[in-house]
Amino acid sequence: MSDVSAKRHLAKAVTWRIIASITTVAIAWFFGLPAKAIGAVFIADIVIKFVLYYGHERLWYKYIKFGVKD
Repeated sequence: MSDVSAKRHLAKAVTWRIIASITTVAIAWFFGLPAKAIGAVFIADIVIKFVLYYGHERLWYKYIKFGVKD
């Protein structure tokens, strides 16, 4: 298996969260949520989903060998 550092997983999690959180904000705005609610959703979305994504990425790297060539 290739050597992939935790920093790479962290960088992927950060960049993905930016994209995904902007999408969430756009959806909240489209449905007419007030600005204060959109801000709260944005913060919660970043924190909760960042932790979940990072953990998911690390678990896949450590335990799931699907699609990995030696």
